[in-house]
Amino acid sequence: MRYFIVLDYNGTNFCGWQRQPGQDTIQERIERALSTLLKTEIEIVGAGRTDTGVHARNYVAHFDSNAENLHTDTDFLYKLNCILPLDINIQRIALMHPEAHARFDATRRTYKYYVTTRKDVFRYPLTHRAKNLDTGKMNEAAAKLLEYTDFTSFSKLNTDVKTNNCTIYDAHWDSADGEMVFTITANRFLRNMVRAIVGTLFEVGYEKLSTDDFCRIIEAKDRGQAGTSAPAQALFLEQIEYPYVF
Repeated sequence: MRYFIVLDYNGTNFCGWQRQPGQDTIQERIERALSTLLKTEIEIVGAGRTDTGVHARNYVAHFDSNAENLHTDTDFLYKLNCILPLDINIQRIALMHPEAHARFDATRRTYKYYVTTRKDVFRYPLTHRAKNLDTGKMNEAAAKLLEYTDFTSFSKLNTDVKTNNCTIYDAHWDSADGEMVFTITANRFLRNMVRAIVGTLFEVGYEKLSTDDFCRIIEAKDRGQAGTSAPAQALFLEQIEYPYVF
């Protein structure tokens, strides 16, 4: 049987999603917990990578198992969450068609970046503190992202992807009660892409760059032209969309 798992994780203490030799990752922790409970080696496939320190809500991954009815076994779900650390929570397990794929079937992904303009001891450290940013100018520049497809300027160098083309459906800032939230939705994201975009938009918000400058950076297809990546701790993968309901 193929199962999807829907989960949340706080990435602060992990070296990202993807399994890496000698590193503590979310994927490795979940595989270890599933293998322990099911008494066989289990490998999981995630919807995509998240960088070190980045968080996720409603993240999706899949695994295969001969065990039946895991999707209705509340005791299994309870035990799985007991084994996992407190910063990883499995919301639910869904039985899927054997060909369903957590990564390749995903059609859209949405990230949010959280900025606070004041010191907030309860939100720290899951937000980035900044002030005097012009959200109007940042929104003007962010809207330009929808006009482009090649985002080499916002990609980590020397990655193994075949193309740096992405389709962005939405990119905007909301501001209220001392908090600013950047929301961006696309069919796919490059490594470090959202943090690089946010960091460059900060330059626009501080009036160090204009919207025209922002466009020229995208057109340059050169990571060295863009701003410094925004800190990881305020970035959340919020939603992954599929062409089916589960």
